[in-house]
Amino acid sequence: MKKAKIYIPAKTAMQSGRGKLKNWVLEFLTKDPSINPLMGWETSTDTLEEVILKFPSKEKAIEYAKKNNISYSVIEPNKKEFVIKSYADNFLKD
Repeated sequence: MKKAKIYIPAKTAMQSGRGKLKNWVLEFLTKDPSINPLMGWETSTDTLEEVILKFPSKEKAIEYAKKNNISYSVIEPNKKEFVIKSYADNFLKD
């Protein structure tokens, strides 16, 4: 049985907005990672590790996994708490 993880990817350090973080991703787990003796890179004979599927919602990704007999685990995103501050707060003394 194929194994996969379903998650929302984290934004990179070069992104300031959250626009690309709306899609859920289904990514297959590698069966046999090993080290390439020539270059020292991680390699695998499993071609499913290159497949990354994007879905508009978590439910759609789970439905796809169930329909295609894929064992999956869901990684929930961390909720960010926004602290709303005024620019003037930088200059006020407590």
